[in-house]
Amino acid sequence: MAMKQEDIHAMILAALPDADIDIKDLAGDGDHYAATVKSSAFIGKSRVQQHQIVYKALDGRMGGELHALALTTLVKE
Repeated sequence: MAMKQEDIHAMILAALPDADIDIKDLAGDGDHYAATVKSSAFIGKSRVQQHQIVYKALDGRMGGELHALALTTLVKE
């Protein structure tokens, strides 16, 4: 089962309301995406912690509905 790009965006934005989010469908199949997420919520967090915040926002869909997500996180100052 594939996941829509708009759904991924909405879920991340719900968890990180100030986030700038750019999502690209890498394979055109709704299963392989690349996302860049920039948020002030990442201030003081390690890269691993930043990614965990985004994965938590996806509410367990990683590895299921969402097969692959190449994630880049940036701190919004």
